[in-house]
Amino acid sequence: MLYWFLKYIVLGPWLKLVFRPKVEGREHVPATGPVIIASNHLSFADSIFMPLSVRRRVTFPAKAEYFTGKGIKGWLTKLFFAGTGQVPIDRSGGKAARAALEVGLKILREGGIFGIYPEGTRSPDGRLYRGKTGVARLALESGAPVVPVAMMNMDKVQPIGQKLPNLKRVHIKFGPPLDFSRYAGMAGDRFIERAVTDEIMYELMTLSGREYIDMYAQKVKSASAQPSPQDSQEPVAA
Repeated sequence: MLYWFLKYIVLGPWLKLVFRPKVEGREHVPATGPVIIASNHLSFADSIFMPLSVRRRVTFPAKAEYFTGKGIKGWLTKLFFAGTGQVPIDRSGGKAARAALEVGLKILREGGIFGIYPEGTRSPDGRLYRGKTGVARLALESGAPVVPVAMMNMDKVQPIGQKLPNLKRVHIKFGPPLDFSRYAGMAGDRFIERAVTDEIMYELMTLSGREYIDMYAQKVKSASAQPSPQDSQEPVAA
């Protein structure tokens, strides 16, 4: 109830009024049945504006930290994320990654829509980065179609690190569903999962018009966070 209350009464109408979303290809999202929505990831606000543009409920995974804060602020944050259809995911890898997939599979088996960012994290510079194969595993194990969606300008609406969004028109573009039934029964084959993931990323590149970089975004972020040899040198005493 909270999800629909926020979407259609509290948040949705105001956000649509202020940001006037331009949505292309919404008809590509099936009206019923399980669907995976695979999106590029430019901004914190992606998980807010994209679900607003779909008539059905969309569930996205969110960092578990958003649900574990303390005090009034922590409670309000948890309430907001739960109310906007997001579920806590431990992103530490290994068993936690499999747990995230199980959450997605549960939603898909119930006939719902599960949203996922194949890049695994926000793009550090607006370019499209290599996809992780979790989206392929979801598609192959569930049999659900994958609808690619490009968040066209969210890095301009709310750049990384900026708390409040700029008053710019939001632009979202959905592509036709991708059917991977030809790979039925091949979940777990890493070559097939990589091929499926790359096909999804190609569609996102075509939809968004963004430059594609065949590296993981997280690796790029980690590298940029490392101090250069020059920065790490001790100052020379006078």
